[in-house]
Amino acid sequence: MKKEYKPRSSQEQDEIALPSPVAGSGTLDRLVDTARGYARASMSDNTLKAYAKDWSHFARWCRMKGADPLPPSAEMIGLYLADLASGAQASPALSVSTIERRLSGLAWNYQQRGFTLDRKNRHIATVLAGIKRRHARPPVQKEAILAEDILAMVASLPFDLRGLRDRAILLLGYAGGLRRSEIVSLDLHKDDTPDSGGWIETFDDGAVLTLNAKTGWREVEIGRGSSEQSCPVHALEQWLHFGKIDFGPIFVGTSRDGKRALEARLNDKHVARLIKRCVLDAGIRSDLPERERLALFSGHSLRAGLASSAEVDERYVQKQLGHASAEMTRRYQRRRDRFRVNLTKAAGL
Repeated sequence: MKKEYKPRSSQEQDEIALPSPVAGSGTLDRLVDTARGYARASMSDNTLKAYAKDWSHFARWCRMKGADPLPPSAEMIGLYLADLASGAQASPALSVSTIERRLSGLAWNYQQRGFTLDRKNRHIATVLAGIKRRHARPPVQKEAILAEDILAMVASLPFDLRGLRDRAILLLGYAGGLRRSEIVSLDLHKDDTPDSGGWIETFDDGAVLTLNAKTGWREVEIGRGSSEQSCPVHALEQWLHFGKIDFGPIFVGTSRDGKRALEARLNDKHVARLIKRCVLDAGIRSDLPERERLALFSGHSLRAGLASSAEVDERYVQKQLGHASAEMTRRYQRRRDRFRVNLTKAAGL
């Protein structure tokens, strides 16, 4: 009789523990907790949540098929990938990128449980290669928010406390080419809070952001704009002054009456919602139905906007965005001179 699979508790799933021959003590137990904290900090909260959902979905799928998710079976995972791609039963077919993410999530979860998933095993690799060959599509990119768009968006905001905060978020995120998580993770000073993702220093000529970002620590310089209405540093200073922010997270919620800044840090989803709302209010891409307009824009539209609008040497944009290669930066450029180098004519045609 097959043994029923029961998911382990989060504590049982945690691979950080005392060696079995070592007796526990208060000091060692605290070090275990500290080590677990560092292990969790090795990945972003969003990635950990996604990987947890990946495992939950796979474990449920296995139970429905009368199989166990442990130990890893390359044959079962190959069948699982095929099921995800085919959209069997009532579930819609998933994109290739989502299937690859699911596979990464499974590999990570198996590693945490002391197993190794061989992604090169033919039962996995050949199925995935076939899925890519049959279903792969060009990546769907979010539309860039260009300079004229961001100006229209900030102009749609009111001049109350929330409007000052959201204006600073949009202008700072655009000028810095920041991810939405980077925007909301900023503190006013270094070491203000344990969950800080960086801090900011202001100078006469602009501001310098020190970020602990996805690709590691980096500095982002944001110069002052040509007018107060479009200057990200001025917008930030206005928010800090009227919001009375002198310590801790820079971007926080406000009271219901909108007259007082609270202490709790904003969630990065606020940035995405703000962008979509302002896109509608500013009438951007009004030639499309509202649903399509909302689907076109996201937090990444700010980064793509900077990459597409800045008329400077590409290396400066690459540095600002924190990309390791120029090729990655080019993926963010929606509007550029594609035929500046004409190899056809250079070849004599």
